[in-house]
Amino acid sequence: MTDIWRPLVTERLRADLDVIEADVTSTAALTRIFDRTDVVVSTVGPFAQLGLPTVTAAAQAGAHYLDSTGEPPFIRQAFTLDAVAATRGASIVPAFGYDYVPGNLAGALALTEAGERARRVEIGYFLTRSGHGDERRYRSTLRDAYTLTTGGTRASLVGAAVEDAFAYRRPRTGGPAHLADEHTGARLLSFRYAGITRRALTVGGSEHLGLPEVLPHLDSVGVGLGWFGRATGLVQTTTHLAAPLLHTSAVRSSVTKLSHRLPGSTREPDANGRALVIAVARDAAGHALATTALTGPDPYEMTGSLLAWGASHAAAPGTTLTPGAHGPVAAFGLQTPPSAPHRPDFARPSRRRRRSS
Repeated sequence: MTDIWRPLVTERLRADLDVIEADVTSTAALTRIFDRTDVVVSTVGPFAQLGLPTVTAAAQAGAHYLDSTGEPPFIRQAFTLDAVAATRGASIVPAFGYDYVPGNLAGALALTEAGERARRVEIGYFLTRSGHGDERRYRSTLRDAYTLTTGGTRASLVGAAVEDAFAYRRPRTGGPAHLADEHTGARLLSFRYAGITRRALTVGGSEHLGLPEVLPHLDSVGVGLGWFGRATGLVQTTTHLAAPLLHTSAVRSSVTKLSHRLPGSTREPDANGRALVIAVARDAAGHALATTALTGPDPYEMTGSLLAWGASHAAAPGTTLTPGAHGPVAAFGLQTPPSAPHRPDFARPSRRRRRSS
């Protein structure tokens, strides 16, 4: 915490907080600060450039760790600290916000309801708005992807297109399912919910690592971003066609720089944004067995609430978290955090079960 923020936080919490300054790029410096009684909440970014020393130091110190990342390469890096964290008693849970707690939770709920026949799960992240009727039926537009997000988020989306992503699936040639390299937007997922069909382009998420951990019989985990409404197909096609060009360092560097100069970088998101996350559990043939949908506040409010709830829960006396690097379900259990001013507003879980003939 810097001195400029200390008076604001101190006044709001009515507490005198200690301030320690450290080099966030130095694992050694951070390890000297952290200990096994700490809960580390990291919002540093971009995580690919600045996040690794913090999570490494937390794992080495035996501290519990949560962060707000949505960057697939960093999520994958954080999970490589599993052995170190498990040895030291640390619980490392990256992407503990809108990216990607609700998808892990919705996916696990759908798979649990579907039962032993479930072999695949597909999860979609969508934006909706309040004040336009039933928000579950609201179909977002390309404009919503601009007006309901910050400039930083849009820069991250562009940046994600130049980074390697991944998916969890069983190879066509047989063999066990595993994490496989796959560029962002390699495929399109389709979701039918509340009478509306929505599409989402595939992205890398912590669900690919977290759900097979608790449900090892899974053959496939797909995660999709459906913020672009009817333009999703166009965005996916553009991303897919551009993927070969983005493998050159010069093009990747140019796109990354351009992403930070997008128009409207200082514009605040509209206040009526909401989140909708849909998970569909399927059998081996692809038939839908169960659908779970979670609605909540906009991605930024949800992320703040989730981090606050997770940190409070991890720090509470008597709380036991699973040591190692895990998804949120393996670390915290299959629970929907109750709605409260300081907790995520996961409202109206809706499940539909349909048996295949």
